[in-house]
Amino acid sequence: MSSQYSRSVIPIKMADINIFDQSYVWLLLYFFLNLGLTLYNKAVMQLFDFPFPWTLTGVHALCGAIGSYTFYWLGIFSPSRLSERESMVMLLFSVLYTINIAISNVSLHLVTVPFHQVVRAMTPIFTIVLSITFLKKQFTTMTYISLLPVVLGVVFATVGDYYFTKMGFFLTVLGTILAALKTVVTNRVQVGRLKLHPLDLLLRMSPLAFVQTVIYAYVTGELQRVRAFSRTEMTTSLVFALITNGVIAFFLNVVSFTANKKTSALTMTVAGNVKQVLSIILAVMIFNLTITPTNGLGIFLTLVGGAWYAKIELSERNRAAVRVLTEKPPLGI
Repeated sequence: MSSQYSRSVIPIKMADINIFDQSYVWLLLYFFLNLGLTLYNKAVMQLFDFPFPWTLTGVHALCGAIGSYTFYWLGIFSPSRLSERESMVMLLFSVLYTINIAISNVSLHLVTVPFHQVVRAMTPIFTIVLSITFLKKQFTTMTYISLLPVVLGVVFATVGDYYFTKMGFFLTVLGTILAALKTVVTNRVQVGRLKLHPLDLLLRMSPLAFVQTVIYAYVTGELQRVRAFSRTEMTTSLVFALITNGVIAFFLNVVSFTANKKTSALTMTVAGNVKQVLSIILAVMIFNLTITPTNGLGIFLTLVGGAWYAKIELSERNRAAVRVLTEKPPLGI
């Protein structure tokens, strides 16, 4: 009696495909909300003369806590049960999140913005090093090559007056490493053993980050300046603007965590570089800024490099999916 292997082909209907399961949708939402928040932050700082970055970060964290708890109350997700050790991991993650912001803010006072952006453009490289060292990940040669125009493009796009102190150089590099580490850890806590829902991660992170930012604002004296500002300058328009800013930040965090979960840490850092040059383009269009030919070349290189990387990443994922299908046992004998 002979046996014959057969594979059944199941037709896929467009109605069966949920658009929100597609990684590119979340990346597009990430770009849209990230650029929107960047421009909105600039508007709040300039139009309302609100120079309190730690208070603004605290508003973001508070809105994240309220928003994630609201979604939990509505039954959108169910928080995972964590052990004491896993809860400690989340606490350390929140500290990493806050320290990363702190070091970035401090280093900006010790270096010029172009230098800060150039060093931050190296985040994908640090992400690769961390992924290989601690997660034993492997990347193709084409992936490495595609990162070159992405990194060099930001260098050219932000070329300008490079000045830094020794401490500023150290803190900027340290902040870039921490940013890469934060992205890698964010991915692991969502796809690793914990497998946290993005809203679950935000629910655990936001209250801790809020407390930490308030403490830092108090230590640096910013809270005292905010109290003095509130007595004379606080208006209904400013309160509304801050709340709107926090709501946008909440949805950006949800989208960012989800995009990280559905793609990879390296993809998110590459997306961050592309977002940086898109911010430059929007700034030129909105604020009537001028760019040099070198800046234009940098923007072109980053956008082309980002598209090239996306194509390679998509090809790799398709090949992986084909391997999974071909390695499955036959369905019938």
